[in-house]
Amino acid sequence: MSVRQRGGQANKKAVMASPESTMDEFDGLQPQKSGVTSEWDYKIALFLITAVAFVTRFWGISHPNEVVFDEVHFGKFASYYLQRTYFFDVHPPFGKLLFALMGWFVGYDGHFHFDNIGDSYVKNNVPYVAFRAMPALLGALTVPTVFLIMWESGYTLPAAIVASGLVLFDNAHIGQTRLILLDATLVFAMSVSVLCYVRFYKLRHEPFGRKWWKWLLLTGVALSCVISTKYVGVFTFFTIGSAVALDLWGLLDINRKQGALSLPEFGKHFAARIFGLIVVPFLFYLFWFQVHFAILYRSGPGDDFMSPEFQETLSDNIMTANSVGIDYYDAITMRHKETKTYLHSHPDRYPLRYEDGRVSSQGQQVTGYPFNDTNNHWQVIPAQPFPEDNLLGHRVKSGDLIRLRHLVTDTYLLSHDVASPYYPTNQEFTTVPLEDANGNRFNDTLFELRIEGAKGKADFKSMSGHFKLIHFPTKVAMWTHTTPLPDWAYKQAEINGNKNVQQSSNVWYVDEIPSIPADSDRLKKEPRKIKHVPFLKKYFELQRAIFFHNNALTSSHPYASQPIQWPFLLRGVSFWTQNDTRQQIYFLGNPVGWWIASSLLAVFAGIVGADQLSQRRGVDSLDERTRSRFYNSTGFFFLCWASHYLPFYLMGRQLFLHHYLPAHLASALVTGALLEFVFNLDPVALEENVDAKLTGKATEKGKKGGGAGTKRVVPAKERMGGSSMLALWGAAGVVMTVVIAGWWFFLPLTYGRPGLTAEEVVRRKWLGYDLHFAK
Repeated sequence: MSVRQRGGQANKKAVMASPESTMDEFDGLQPQKSGVTSEWDYKIALFLITAVAFVTRFWGISHPNEVVFDEVHFGKFASYYLQRTYFFDVHPPFGKLLFALMGWFVGYDGHFHFDNIGDSYVKNNVPYVAFRAMPALLGALTVPTVFLIMWESGYTLPAAIVASGLVLFDNAHIGQTRLILLDATLVFAMSVSVLCYVRFYKLRHEPFGRKWWKWLLLTGVALSCVISTKYVGVFTFFTIGSAVALDLWGLLDINRKQGALSLPEFGKHFAARIFGLIVVPFLFYLFWFQVHFAILYRSGPGDDFMSPEFQETLSDNIMTANSVGIDYYDAITMRHKETKTYLHSHPDRYPLRYEDGRVSSQGQQVTGYPFNDTNNHWQVIPAQPFPEDNLLGHRVKSGDLIRLRHLVTDTYLLSHDVASPYYPTNQEFTTVPLEDANGNRFNDTLFELRIEGAKGKADFKSMSGHFKLIHFPTKVAMWTHTTPLPDWAYKQAEINGNKNVQQSSNVWYVDEIPSIPADSDRLKKEPRKIKHVPFLKKYFELQRAIFFHNNALTSSHPYASQPIQWPFLLRGVSFWTQNDTRQQIYFLGNPVGWWIASSLLAVFAGIVGADQLSQRRGVDSLDERTRSRFYNSTGFFFLCWASHYLPFYLMGRQLFLHHYLPAHLASALVTGALLEFVFNLDPVALEENVDAKLTGKATEKGKKGGGAGTKRVVPAKERMGGSSMLALWGAAGVVMTVVIAGWWFFLPLTYGRPGLTAEEVVRRKWLGYDLHFAK
């Protein structure tokens, strides 16, 4: 590789080319005239790679014939869809709908609910092979998609083989696509998004034509499939969005080679991309939720996550069917919506001092109790008493000021400006005797009843009337949490006054009304009509619930891992074991392939740093065409990797190795591209060879856009001219040999058979992987 000393103003101007002119040098992404259609060696390789991909994904897919790992979730969801039973999940519906579609194709009725890992599919007559075939199909198609990305980007055949081979012979990609899991759909949709954008970008000099619109819209549809499967699909949006932003910045350049665009013309480009890459994906995203709601019209296990208004749209809903209007002087039991603990009190008192030295009121304890008990009974008292001759029959309504009398101890619920046991910023809840409650503490016993979603003075009902109890003088909301109090409160839950009234965890509901006689007319049920709620209202409620519970996934897991561990493959996940046969499925990538890809990511960053440093010192270590291709093509792949990997460092939820799979695919693209860069021929000769083969004939569209000619794509074989690619083929051969060897060595852990002896298991504990049967 030649090194040229820079000097003079002319050379400096050449280095400071505009983004658009720099991208024009990226010969791999030019409008295609004849390249892909005539390269039979690529077609043969594509066919062979696709065939092997199907073999590796489908071989032995019926083993094991038991529920494996997270099949307990996604298989269950498919059954719920087929039974039209409402459920709740933190992921969007698209990937789960595909499983339900496959079950519908084979006539499955959803009778099996995948309750436990190890449950037999055969005994329960479940078409599990059909379910597993869906992700296996998508996983197999991901491999040729990676090959096509490299091919369409103008890379040599060895580079395309290496990039696709790292995915083809990766144990993690294979293991995740042979089970009823969502990641195969996510990774396939992500790869298709990249491929479609590459095809669209190649047509950037022929805007608003039929093919230009086709690939723009296909990119948008693919992006919608990514984010409609898992919300980490937003990382793919960021990847494509960053490339689009750079492209638009180039179009805005008044000195672009193809001629300056007027602002109205630029506005058309901008609006087209907004429509194709934001509006279209969002509409498809909404469509899958509409399908989700249309299918799930029966009451089910997801009811509790939704509001009473939402639940009224479901048939057979127990909550709304059993709801009873609450009158003043009724005795009720109240439960916290999230923790399901009852509002409870007993004669014991708060200690004078807590462990941190703070002082309490020494009032009667008010706690949260998990079991039904008479100490959970509270009588609803009006703030202003009714006349003696008209005492009963008054319905409690939203917005009323009420008081709550604890029946067993004959005391009144109260909150005051004393810190709670665990939260110094929250108020203590206690009770006071009748004489205090009706005396100088009267105002402290007043609470405002706010029913969620109520319009006006809605009736307060058991089960369906989700409410917040707001202390009237201090405006704090009654709240509880999962951390138990010390022994002095019998390890029961703390009840306190939360100053953040809007917090969704302040919600309670009335579980029952024990004071109503069993033969009361109030318990007679009337036929209930299913309520209609507008789609967007249901959608926004579900979105809020999804994001809340997604962020709440912070509990520990024995196989959780941190992002820093993923590129180095420091640990995996145990999916399934069988003691009798010593068989196990351990989710783990191909260590050889992962380490090669991670190493070359570092090499790429090093080359960029060295090139930038050399340019600052006036030395050209790369010619402009090679630099442009390196930054814009390989750099795009590197951006794809970083966008799908680095954001996980900001997440506080549970993380697992499978979260790295999209980033690993991007690292495979970087590896193939960088291998070609390292083992390429002299870039100066390459530049001359390519320039001699480019046409400068202007098309009609080019004349309209400023008179610039449109370059044709130069296939990698043509770019290389008569130069030898033996070094590149040799490097590719070495890489693929060691990658296939690593895949074969860890194959028993991926396919779950054959069972390994203790010695064989130990040999596979390269980095201390927590494998079973090592003794």
